[in-house]
Amino acid sequence: MADLVPFHDRDGTIWFNGEMVPWRDAKLHLLTHALHYGSAVFEGERAYGGAIYKLNEHTERLFESARIVEFEIPYTVEQINEACREVVAANNLVDCYVRPIAWRGSEQMGVAAQHTKTHVAVAAWDWGSYFPMEERLKGIRICSAHYRRPDPATAPCKAKAAGLYMICTIEKHRAERLGFSDALMLDYRGRVAECTGANIFLIKQGVIHTPIPDCFLDGITRRSVIALSEKRGFEVVERVIMPDELATFTECFITGTAAEVTPVSAIDDITFTPGAICEALLADYMADVQPSNADVAAE
Repeated sequence: MADLVPFHDRDGTIWFNGEMVPWRDAKLHLLTHALHYGSAVFEGERAYGGAIYKLNEHTERLFESARIVEFEIPYTVEQINEACREVVAANNLVDCYVRPIAWRGSEQMGVAAQHTKTHVAVAAWDWGSYFPMEERLKGIRICSAHYRRPDPATAPCKAKAAGLYMICTIEKHRAERLGFSDALMLDYRGRVAECTGANIFLIKQGVIHTPIPDCFLDGITRRSVIALSEKRGFEVVERVIMPDELATFTECFITGTAAEVTPVSAIDDITFTPGAICEALLADYMADVQPSNADVAAE
């Protein structure tokens, strides 16, 4: 990809352990624990018109993820909130993606990491729609994944932890090689779960159905869309959905900070027609994320 701009070689500044540093100077050592053992937690946030949507909810989830994987972030929630705002402003960004991350450092190498330092950074960059707008409006195509979301007894599935995304990357790449935009993952029991980085909703007879998030993240965008649906008077049912039910639904969409609200036109050979409910919730969500509704400094 000739036009690919690598993330390590860009202009701008990054908040790194409490200081704003030049983008190219935000570096880690080869023997950083997180690189070898996946000991990092992170968030994905979007700013619209310069204000970060649901900022405090994202930061609180970052701290909860760190608690689950057993390390302590050496800052307060408000300090991380302010760092996120500072990074957006310092890079002169208006509509952008924001990535806070906390990780175990290089003080100790091995599975045990009791004496490592917890590092924290926040970066932000321009990032448009996760899917091309033309594709998004007509609905994206999704294939079935091979890997499944793990049993909560085998992985800290309620944490937004780096290591849990390895199988998502594998499935995303496989989907793209096959000409799809994403992959639908089942859970360890064979139930419909989520896509590689987004929650899923399915519609029939005017009712919205979505899987119970008992072994994957209950996304912040997911919760926002449920609230918007109920505000419109749509019935939302959180329940077990089996793969053999997919053909009974008429509309489908996915949600996430990156994906926002994106209609789906097909899962494998099962087709859907993005209709009135998809269109209404896409419009409602894009209105909800505007600066007047986003988390701003005063909040």
